[in-house]
Amino acid sequence: MRSLVKVAKIFGVLLLASASVLASPNPSPADDRTSIVVVFKDGHHQSFTSAEIARIDLKAPAAIVYKDGRREKLSADIDRIEFAPAEAATMPGRPHFVGKWEVGEGNGGKFIITLDADGSARKTLGSPHGTWTFVDGQARISWDDGWQDVICKVGSRYEKRAHGPGTSFDDTPSNVTAARNMHPRPI
Repeated sequence: MRSLVKVAKIFGVLLLASASVLASPNPSPADDRTSIVVVFKDGHHQSFTSAEIARIDLKAPAAIVYKDGRREKLSADIDRIEFAPAEAATMPGRPHFVGKWEVGEGNGGKFIITLDADGSARKTLGSPHGTWTFVDGQARISWDDGWQDVICKVGSRYEKRAHGPGTSFDDTPSNVTAARNMHPRPI
């Protein structure tokens, strides 16, 4: 009987210990992955791990103040401040896609896609005119001949995904090739 009481006490202590760990106000490592993303007027991004930040001073000069007391000045050309998971902090913005992109044709050849700031698109192969929009970190291009292309970041590189007439951007692409920004801008 004494051993049964002893086991019950040990079980109770373990149960209380696990409950206190679960109720702990300290964030888990998954919670530490949230970032604050500062988006500048020229379209580039700068991200900061929110777990390290004590405050953001917006008086001139704007600055990030870290918990260890260190300050980092920010450019006065801030467009907005976003709160996002860390993986989203490296996602390119719309201005990053404006310009000329060298892309593969699917059969080994290359051609140029030009994306203009006004939403118009041109290419040096096939139907030369189209329009483009920025959706979920991707440039989505609709060509006058019914084809659709997506230029997107995959890891540290870019891809062009081609979708044939009658298919949508959500369908499996007809082909996938490398894409290279000919005049890269900071993300």
